Amino acid sequence: MTHRLSPLLLLLVASGVGAQGKTKPAPVQQVVKPPVAQAWVDLATHHSDMPGMAGALGQMMSGGGLPSLGQIFGRGDNTRGNTFGQTQGGFGFGASGQVMDTAVFSRANRGLSEAVQAVPAESLLAPSLQLLAPQPEKPSYEPPPERDEDREPQYEKPKGKLLLYWGCGEAVRAGQPRVLDFANMNLADVQRIMVARGSTPQGARSQPGVPAWPNKADDRKVPAGSRVAGEHAFSGQGIPEGFRFQIRPENDFMPALAVQRHPSPSGATLLRWQPLAQARAYFISAMGGKPGEEGGAEMVMWTSSELPDTGFALHDYQTPAGLERLLKEQVILPPATQECAIPAGIFGGAGQGGPGGAGGMLRMMAYGPEQWAVHPPRPTDPKIAWEPQWQVRVRTKSSYFALLGMPGSESGAPQEEQAPKEERKKPGVGDLLKGLFGR
Repeated sequence: MTHRLSPLLLLLVASGVGAQGKTKPAPVQQVVKPPVAQAWVDLATHHSDMPGMAGALGQMMSGGGLPSLGQIFGRGDNTRGNTFGQTQGGFGFGASGQVMDTAVFSRANRGLSEAVQAVPAESLLAPSLQLLAPQPEKPSYEPPPERDEDREPQYEKPKGKLLLYWGCGEAVRAGQPRVLDFANMNLADVQRIMVARGSTPQGARSQPGVPAWPNKADDRKVPAGSRVAGEHAFSGQGIPEGFRFQIRPENDFMPALAVQRHPSPSGATLLRWQPLAQARAYFISAMGGKPGEEGGAEMVMWTSSELPDTGFALHDYQTPAGLERLLKEQVILPPATQECAIPAGIFGGAGQGGPGGAGGMLRMMAYGPEQWAVHPPRPTDPKIAWEPQWQVRVRTKSSYFALLGMPGSESGAPQEEQAPKEERKKPGVGDLLKGLFGR
């Protein structure tokens, strides 16, 4: 017997209506448009036992050119000469003190060349900062170098090794180090050792169409004791009127990291610090070198991670979600952590000093909170489109830089207790740099 569906039943089935009633309508997708203007404020506090060297390295890393001898040894004008990018850099170098990079972009004026940022009086930079965008570079043609096609190229295998250690503790753990032999390495070896967790989102940038501070026209340094919590405002051609926001007190400059370094009887280096109230997590790494076998140098890397990681991507800002993930993986240290030990002997000498008293390069990060502000707020009714006029992101961090094997202001022990009596000669800058690269 053939059954036929009536036209009414077919209509009900097609419209999603059955015996149980109507099905739920599909959720309304809210229309979300990008903000007309976006701004970034990156705040960082750097501390170093060698502020001149750290600042000089930071200047080179951020494209500020070669430093003068006065800058290297901590002399010169302390109020001018600021360069953009001092908050950035995967190596964690930066001039000691508080530094800030800020930038703004407008979709209503993609060629924006200048802007003004009003800042609170407590910043000691009031009433405003002048933001400038660099001019687009004109490409220049460079002819390819001449080649001698008849000459057979001579290749020489590189010499040396890369040694990776990880984890806090006075002794090297079983299964360490991972070793990369430059003379015999392959892709699998490189992938096994060059692990870099973490992801730094793009913040303030200086590029055509994005006015930024500091710059050549306004190269003031952030004065000591500056506080930027309070009202800020951006203005310029194409920037919406009323671009005003408050930086909360907890998103102000973080305190400096004060790290005490103590040599232990085992030869390990004990690191201790007072936790920072704003810190969400910490990360520590050390890198140096020592002579290897057959004339090759050995590059040594150590990180505080519980998993093997070079730390290349972790000496910079991280997103709040990224910090939560890295904490669960035990790649970074919890905010209540107050100490960590660098295992004995990994840099080839007592007190972590290599030949001539030079040692590894020590870096530490304290990740601070992040703040977002947007206007107008997102409508709760998904049927209403969200068309923000402006949006701003504020990021914070605090970093520390030192050289192992060289007593510093935070060493916590007299120099005589940190080196054998017959080796009390204080290493010079040349010795320290040689020790970093094993030469």
